[in-house]
Amino acid sequence: MIGEMKVFAGSSHPELASQIATYMGMPLGKLKVTRFSNENIKVKIEENVREADVFVIQTSAVPVSDNLMELLILIDALKYASAARITAVLPYFPYARSDKKDEARISITARLVADLLQTAGAERVLTMTLHAPQILGFFRIPADQLLATPVLVRHFKNSDLSNSVVVATDAGAGKVAGHFAKGLGLPLAIIDKRRFDDTEQASSWALIGEVHNKDAIIFDDEIATGGSIQEAARILRSFGAKRVRVGATHGVLSGSAIERLNNTDIDELVLTDTIPISQAKMTALRNLKVLSTASMFSDAILRIHGGRSISQMMECLPA
Repeated sequence: MIGEMKVFAGSSHPELASQIATYMGMPLGKLKVTRFSNENIKVKIEENVREADVFVIQTSAVPVSDNLMELLILIDALKYASAARITAVLPYFPYARSDKKDEARISITARLVADLLQTAGAERVLTMTLHAPQILGFFRIPADQLLATPVLVRHFKNSDLSNSVVVATDAGAGKVAGHFAKGLGLPLAIIDKRRFDDTEQASSWALIGEVHNKDAIIFDDEIATGGSIQEAARILRSFGAKRVRVGATHGVLSGSAIERLNNTDIDELVLTDTIPISQAKMTALRNLKVLSTASMFSDAILRIHGGRSISQMMECLPA
């Protein structure tokens, strides 16, 4: 029998964690995180969690490795405080892009993170919009993936879509973008994008589909440096797109992303709050809107605690 439900949060994204707890109608658990001068991290749980069903919210945000280590220590502290079950809630999964061995002598780091979470004491994982669905197969414990598609679909449905087309940034994104296009009742176009090295720069070569004189909605799982979006917008404009709008789940916005996106000819940029976006970035980015995922995570947490279906939840969400 799983006991009382408790929700704790690491220091990576306190705003999202607080919103999730508010939707659930309960306070966040009490803990103290100490960072020593030698960069070691100490986590102390400051309330009783014995036999409790505990959920730990920690996203992958800068500094990524510090936040990952804090999460592992927090889970370990809960395990040895006799929590009955620990679920790691990771809105953005760490090292999600390192999901395959596409070079000699490299680590499949996403699999390593999955192993580390289990070793630390997590018995379940809840995340959102993985870079590749096969990452779920890296886990030897139950893992659930939420999709932010319904949140983004609801936003774009509030505008005129009569002359619109959804665009996937590459063939790999075609399946998820197709789900997004289906939710909006729109056709799908795909950009032929090639990546040749580790510079995080990609080149778009061709376009499959029709965008001439149409409003194009680019859909992707994340925006890191903004290079893929910049290149996608360029090729869409060259093929005669009337407007270019962008919807993505994870706003990593690393490196020169802000400058690059501001120099890109896009009419709207829509992200979710799985990663904290600083006020400086919010102010600097033109045409940016950030959508909340807190209600989805709170519903999923309540379903896991109550032994109810997550897939049924996703099927019932209005598109």
